[in-house]
Amino acid sequence: MIVDDAAFMRLNLRKILKEDYEIIGEAENGREAVEKYQDLKPDIVTMDITMPEMDGLEAIKAIKDIDPAANIVVCSAMGQQKMVIEAIEAGAKDFIVKPFKNERVINAVKKIS
Repeated sequence: MIVDDAAFMRLNLRKILKEDYEIIGEAENGREAVEKYQDLKPDIVTMDITMPEMDGLEAIKAIKDIDPAANIVVCSAMGQQKMVIEAIEAGAKDFIVKPFKNERVINAVKKIS
């Protein structure tokens, strides 16, 4: 499942991942991501941090409460060390900084799949 408030970023991730993975859903904010996670039970979630309604860190925590084994990769332009640490502490398995290279996305997803 791809979670990002920017439609073009969701499209970019879809293009990168569609060769090797089935995209079963998308969400444009954290609240929608948590709701869809419960319905879709995706194997992997790519999660933006800065989004309206509920940010990615809150969504990661909520998803991990539902499923402690959830596989979440953060994809965010906010590459500061503090955000990376917070995302990992919240339960993310990896952190990709935007703009990202295709092979970095594939490698991150392969590593946890």
